[in-house]
Amino acid sequence: MSPASTEIISFFKSLQDDICQQIEAIDQGHSFREDKWEREGGGGGRTRIFKGGIIEKGGVNFSAVSGAMPAKIAASLDLPENEFLATGVSIVLHPHNPFVPIIHMNVRYFETSVGKWWFGGGIDLTPHYVIDRDAQFFHSMLNSACDRHHSNFYPKFKTWADDYFFVKHRDETRGIGGIFFDQLKGEESERMDLFAFVKDVGNQFMPIYQELISRNKDTSFTEDHQRWQRLRRGRYVEFNLVWDRGTKFGLDTNGRTESILMSLPPLASWEYDVQVEKGSEEERTLSSLKKGVDWLKA
Repeated sequence: MSPASTEIISFFKSLQDDICQQIEAIDQGHSFREDKWEREGGGGGRTRIFKGGIIEKGGVNFSAVSGAMPAKIAASLDLPENEFLATGVSIVLHPHNPFVPIIHMNVRYFETSVGKWWFGGGIDLTPHYVIDRDAQFFHSMLNSACDRHHSNFYPKFKTWADDYFFVKHRDETRGIGGIFFDQLKGEESERMDLFAFVKDVGNQFMPIYQELISRNKDTSFTEDHQRWQRLRRGRYVEFNLVWDRGTKFGLDTNGRTESILMSLPPLASWEYDVQVEKGSEEERTLSSLKKGVDWLKA
């Protein structure tokens, strides 16, 4: 394990602690359940699950797993047999209110015993109902964070998110995107600069979501809104189980299944051949689930 990885692991642990404390402060009277676990091949993590009055189900997970790299993973990365370290924080929050969006964040670091290292991660938003001013706020916060490090980061990583969070079999994006990056690497002298960017992304999570909760948690809703929420959660499940690379990596490396699948909502539904009314909030949301939308001008 490199000296840099020790500092990175320490930050990810503190990030998990800070986010959990802030969520508990917002959703008062509720607390996280923590499961500490060890991976048979090396390393382990802390899975923290939340059920509250605002958040119906949420998870804020930290892990640092290590050991011999599985042959399947090594082959996919075009690497010889080696030892690896993978560490990061992964978060998914499913709110009660259909007008509060689902949010996901992952920040991670990967290194190998053959000298390869990189960062990955991002934040994306999946509204059950797309609200333009919320989308603009969300993307403007990410744009500002990216611009503090490189002027090309936001446009590049926004496009990457549009492409990555695309439910191909539905021909729609999972939500309104955000930023996504993977195998972010460079010269050894650049490692800590890239780490500073990843830290900035991680630290944006609570200011963004606290504002979105504040704006929408008291919006009134009906049973029809909840029905739509469950249908949109179903699409979220489809992406995570069919396309998400993180899910596949966790399962391929014999990760802890309960932690890997904590991203799934408590209730979701699938109805046959769902149709929406013309001019409805639901139709407007569906029309927004496409690549290339400039949310900064929404």
